[in-house]
Amino acid sequence: MAKKQSSLLLKRQQSLAIKLLLPTFIVLGLVAIYPLGDVFVTSFTDREFAGGEDNTTDFVGFQNYFSLLGFTFKELPPVLNDDGTQKIDEKTGEPVYERAIRVLPRDPYRYRELSQFNWFGKRIVVGARNPDFLKAIWNTLVFTVLSVFLETLLGLFIALVVNSNFKAKGALRTTMLVPWAVITVVSARIWEWMLQPGNIGFFNMLLFRLGLGDGQASFLTSAALQMPSMVMVDVWKTTPYMALLILAGLQTIPKELYEAANVDGAHKVRQFFSITFPLLRPALAVALIFRTLDALRVFDVFQVLLGSKMYSMASYNYFQLIQNRQMGLASAIGVIIFIFIAVFAVIYMRLMGVDKE
Repeated sequence: MAKKQSSLLLKRQQSLAIKLLLPTFIVLGLVAIYPLGDVFVTSFTDREFAGGEDNTTDFVGFQNYFSLLGFTFKELPPVLNDDGTQKIDEKTGEPVYERAIRVLPRDPYRYRELSQFNWFGKRIVVGARNPDFLKAIWNTLVFTVLSVFLETLLGLFIALVVNSNFKAKGALRTTMLVPWAVITVVSARIWEWMLQPGNIGFFNMLLFRLGLGDGQASFLTSAALQMPSMVMVDVWKTTPYMALLILAGLQTIPKELYEAANVDGAHKVRQFFSITFPLLRPALAVALIFRTLDALRVFDVFQVLLGSKMYSMASYNYFQLIQNRQMGLASAIGVIIFIFIAVFAVIYMRLMGVDKE
């Protein structure tokens, strides 16, 4: 009898919990699930953004995804001299191969050159239907890895310093949050001025006065300097966020553990790897996940500083939607970004053991 009453009480509690959560589920469906589902549906159409009432929308299946991710490999034939030997470039001394544009397919879809590489003595060209988007994926992944790695290291260092006992600790905590408090677009404009070439730019002027350059470095137009510049801007902006999350984890570690370690004669390095790092691991994992997922959808820094000179996945999405008005194609890009984030989140949580923690 008591068991039956307990079971009945449990069912009533579950029913009450569902009723209390029902408004939350409705709001979540309206603001998240429905728009996401609409994007998925639109990604299978050729819908045009702001096309007017006369614009027709047709179902195209996976065509948008094929146009974004389609690629092929082709071997470049060597250019031969009159005697049948391969032609050598007189300036570079490298073998000369046929131009990629003559080798890559044009029908039924045109492929453009993405990159070239050597494979067992053969020259291979990678052709893509949309090389700009594939480059945007690569740019986003490189940006994510470099920025998150540096922000984690610097954030951990700052958090360890701020967590220690010294005078003006409160002022330092307030000061370190200033970059994070600045609006991203505003900070990007500030960095745009500092990265300008010539005497206008702060860094060029500083490097010139230190004798480390001619003061004409094009941080935002040189292909070799664009990505390091983006990473530098993001590290300055987001390191305080990582430091704050890690600091919150550090403050949950009991002080008695360090006192016991001091009694046992453990030095600071041993205390870090034996006490701090293991107990900080859950907070560090959450900080890494949040920051990585945010970096995968980076938009504002790329859009403000580089525009069309270098795309991230999100900025290329904006380009297709606003400038080309390809709403179906832009929706497909949004779905691809969502899949990247979802897969990365699952892998990250499994590797870091967040679900177990």
